[in-house]
Amino acid sequence: MTEATVAEAPAARARIAVGALFLTNGAVFANLVPRFPELKAELALSNAAYGLVLAAFPVGAILAGLAAAPVIRRLGSARTAVVGTAVTSTFLLLAGLSPTVGVAALALALLVAGGADAVTDVGQNAHGLLVQRRLGRSVINGLHALWSIGAVIGGGMAAAAIALDAPIGLHLTVTGVLFTAVALAALRWCLPAADDAQTAEQGALETPGDRPHAAARGGLPVPTARTWLTLAALVLIALAGALVEDAGSSWASVYLSGDLGAAASVAASGYVALVGAQFVGRVLGDRAVDRFGQRDVARAGGLLAAVGMGLALAWPTVPGTVAGFAAAGLGVATAVPAAMHAADELPGLRPGTGLTVVSWLMRLGFLGSPPVVGAIADHAGLRVGLLVVPVAGAIVLLLASALQPRGVGG
Repeated sequence: MTEATVAEAPAARARIAVGALFLTNGAVFANLVPRFPELKAELALSNAAYGLVLAAFPVGAILAGLAAAPVIRRLGSARTAVVGTAVTSTFLLLAGLSPTVGVAALALALLVAGGADAVTDVGQNAHGLLVQRRLGRSVINGLHALWSIGAVIGGGMAAAAIALDAPIGLHLTVTGVLFTAVALAALRWCLPAADDAQTAEQGALETPGDRPHAAARGGLPVPTARTWLTLAALVLIALAGALVEDAGSSWASVYLSGDLGAAASVAASGYVALVGAQFVGRVLGDRAVDRFGQRDVARAGGLLAAVGMGLALAWPTVPGTVAGFAAAGLGVATAVPAAMHAADELPGLRPGTGLTVVSWLMRLGFLGSPPVVGAIADHAGLRVGLLVVPVAGAIVLLLASALQPRGVGG
């Protein structure tokens, strides 16, 4: 065994460990999603009220997102992700038990869970990038694919719990304990917290000259009007991806069980189909982007999402709707990563600025989507409210020119 192989071994184990953290993060929330219709019915919520309550989760994520950096500096990225997983699991359990307390308890539980989930997300991504640096090759896309696998597993577990008529409290207690235990076990193989500080110091040494940034006046980058317009287009592409993901998590089960009369266990398949197809798109996305470029892949995906979900809403059936959500998930699978990558390469912006802007504003999609769709649903029906999905696909299709063509950085 060579010295390089020996040195790489801890990072290789850490890759598996952080992969477990990504998978766990996807599974924890997905175990609650198919049971949303049950909570909505027990609390007698209108579509608008339901949408407003669900908005508490992204509100918590926005409020707590900036707290992730100091937490990581104190605990390390891996420990941050593990603690966040435990807190998220606990408050999602409290959300499931909220019908015994009231609507306010559901909103508060989702608020705290959303904040903990945001901190977990930053922690696991920071550790994934740390592992990537140690290995010297890209692994972050595969980690996000594992998140999608976790979401499929979690959705499937919830569907099974519903089919077995398991009480929501028992169901979420078992899954919360299980995935917290997985996260704690993974922590043993993660890289030490001291490596986070070393990576931060290395990142601080990066200069604008390492990237295609324009420079003027002492080397400071100077963004042009075109840069800002491109950044705005990239934000809209990322928001479109967020809208599709939220439609699957917040409304797929409600629409299938309510408007189309599907059994609760079958209604869960809408969300599972979306995240399952999203996983496939992420696994195949790197090869497709290498061959065709981000721009053409996004155009094809946007068209698929718009047409697939558009046809499902035009001729509503349970199988057709499940297929429509799958088409939407596959269509936008690479949209958000492509927007983030392109934003990070914009000329005239400091390294990381474009990525930060896109990431932060993308959360507005998760915040605004539930109440907007809910309000539309109360006035015109949920079928009309779900038109946000094909509209989002059309946005990606129309704005894909802001992404990089074949042979340009990815």
